[in-house]
Amino acid sequence: MDNDSKVIYKITYPNGKIYIGKDLTNSVNYWGSANSDLIAKDFSFEERMDMSIRREIIFFSDNADEVNKKEAQLIREFESNNPAIGYNQWPKYQP
Repeated sequence: MDNDSKVIYKITYPNGKIYIGKDLTNSVNYWGSANSDLIAKDFSFEERMDMSIRREIIFFSDNADEVNKKEAQLIREFESNNPAIGYNQWPKYQP
């Protein structure tokens, strides 16, 4: 993997819930576009005062089309679109 790779990352929050997203620029400072209001509901003011959040690269490729297709597959595989497991709201969770 190099700095030009496109990546899919998994973010894990302190409550164990996850968010999976892609970054076609591989920016070290990009942490996704999960719904902040949805996440905030799961944490008290005190919990939000000191949080550690983990970001892992779980897939990378130089091909943006491959990354775009793989993102939905990994969201389903990790079930991060299941509200009990994660914060992805797309693709719609089908139990």
